[in-house]
Amino acid sequence: MLKTTLLSIVLAIIFLQASSQELYMPRDIKLAYQKGTRSTDGRPGKNYWQNFGRYDISISVAPPNLNVKGVEHITYVNNSPDTLRRLNMKLIMNIHRPGAARFSSTSADYLTDGIQVDTFKVNGEKKTWNNVTAKATNQGVSLSKPLMPHDSVKLDIAWHYQLAKGPGREGVIDSTSFYLAYFYPRVSVYDDYNGWDRLDFLDAQEFYNDFNDYTLNVTVPKNFIVWATGTLQNAKQVLQPEYAARLEKSFTSDSTIHIATQEDLAKKAITAQNDLNTWTWKATDISDVAVGISDHYDWDAASVLVDDAANRRASMQAAFQDKSQDFHHSVQFGRNALGWFSHNWPGVPYPFPKMTAFQGFADMEYPMMVNDSHTDDLRFAQLVQDHEIAHTYFPFYMGINESRYAFMDEGWATTHELLIGKTETNVKQAEDFYKQFRVNYWIHDKSTAEDLPVITPSSEERAAYGNNSYGKPSLSYLALKDMLGDELFKKALHNYMNNWHGKHPIPWDYFNSMNSGSGKNLNWFFNNWFFTNYYDDLALENVTKTAAGYKADVKNVGGFVIPFDVKVTYGDGTTESFHQTPAVWEKNQKQIAILIKTTKTVKAVVLDNGIFMDADESNNKWIAK
Repeated sequence: MLKTTLLSIVLAIIFLQASSQELYMPRDIKLAYQKGTRSTDGRPGKNYWQNFGRYDISISVAPPNLNVKGVEHITYVNNSPDTLRRLNMKLIMNIHRPGAARFSSTSADYLTDGIQVDTFKVNGEKKTWNNVTAKATNQGVSLSKPLMPHDSVKLDIAWHYQLAKGPGREGVIDSTSFYLAYFYPRVSVYDDYNGWDRLDFLDAQEFYNDFNDYTLNVTVPKNFIVWATGTLQNAKQVLQPEYAARLEKSFTSDSTIHIATQEDLAKKAITAQNDLNTWTWKATDISDVAVGISDHYDWDAASVLVDDAANRRASMQAAFQDKSQDFHHSVQFGRNALGWFSHNWPGVPYPFPKMTAFQGFADMEYPMMVNDSHTDDLRFAQLVQDHEIAHTYFPFYMGINESRYAFMDEGWATTHELLIGKTETNVKQAEDFYKQFRVNYWIHDKSTAEDLPVITPSSEERAAYGNNSYGKPSLSYLALKDMLGDELFKKALHNYMNNWHGKHPIPWDYFNSMNSGSGKNLNWFFNNWFFTNYYDDLALENVTKTAAGYKADVKNVGGFVIPFDVKVTYGDGTTESFHQTPAVWEKNQKQIAILIKTTKTVKAVVLDNGIFMDADESNNKWIAK
């Protein structure tokens, strides 16, 4: 009896240690916690800081001329405790230069000379800039006078570049329609755990930006309309009264207002009839700006209530070729998405005044804008737009480091794409699409790379980038939702989002915030999903008769702690399903026994993983002999 008691105590201690295990943490991340910039309760630490910039940018574009000219004034504020002797500038357009490092091959249409810096001044002092050798998307700038903590530096830059042709995230859409993204030199992020962000763009990875204030002036010829991040400051100066009034009306309208139709555009009298018009936009506390320009795109708009408490509406706009039928639905698709995300999942009011869907080639998100491609499939068009709008929260509401931890934004957008999709079609259709588009390839690909841990930095991945950024992390979020239940999961998620709104979270901030927000130690779950090379694969090893019914022995071959259903067929032909949340794996992640309480005779048992597709379904069924 004593031995049994002692054994029980030892096992309990071992289990307690396992369930409260510390998650692996790289040395640079550990240092951030030691410095007090981040806290183990998931909140920013007492010594947390982040730098900030005020950007005043003026660009001029005159389609079909592909040259973009720009001047900008940046006031960069060093809120860090460090003395900065150099700045690191991001020049993302240099990805188009021959010889730039890329993930994949490209075409001649993609290649340009990149950004050409004409002048670069630091506090009025002109700096030498070498446009010939700067092939990378990063370039260091030495400071004659160090930038001290809590001081600022002023940068004045004049630059130009040529837009790339052919499908891409930015560039030429058609001869007189352009999309400008990542188009201006910027100071890269200097943070508390990595210092300067010097990762190259590599044409496939995404972004990491500070939260800045922007004033953006875009000068274009008359009859060209401009759409951009931010709030248009001078609508009455750049638009004829009738069209300015239509725009104003759309801000309170549920119905789509056709601000500019093909009939209107043909009259060439939508904009002010100056030779050139300068459109001015402002946006504060935001991580980037983007611009769309065209002289023949339709312009639709409406709005939707996103914040009930404040009675605040958000504008939903669309700019597109008239022949693209999918974009004629964009405003109402967008209204549905903005309202649904605000009131359901994640259940945080859309934080910006506007969203614009611009027809391009990228299927890509930007603050207050999406650049989506045309498709004849209306359902797919809505799904893609939903996904890109969902990115509002991750990475724009929270300043995710997408270039290192893409799963912190793509995984969430993929999750919300599924959740809203269930309401736009039906549960089965949404889940079938999710399985085929987000899970099927990974679960049936047996290559080593595809099973790399999700925590692997995105910048170090090639083959596993897609699955480790989208499907696998999305499954982890959905598994946690299944385990905690909607109410507690949302409480924990809001704790995370509130902690890091307008700041720069890293994965450990997510783990800690979800722990504190749920009131549970979930490290065993996070370790399983993020730090292992597991996959989804269950096996039903045996079903045996017991005094209370039956016992089903389930082996976790793949390793991930996933939810599943035990579907039972009885001898009388009736069926019953027993749902198992991931909590069943907490004590033993390799083998469990499921008790089926019944007085009936069991004829067959099947394990059904649902969207957590099983790598080998041949061992998921038991039939009585």
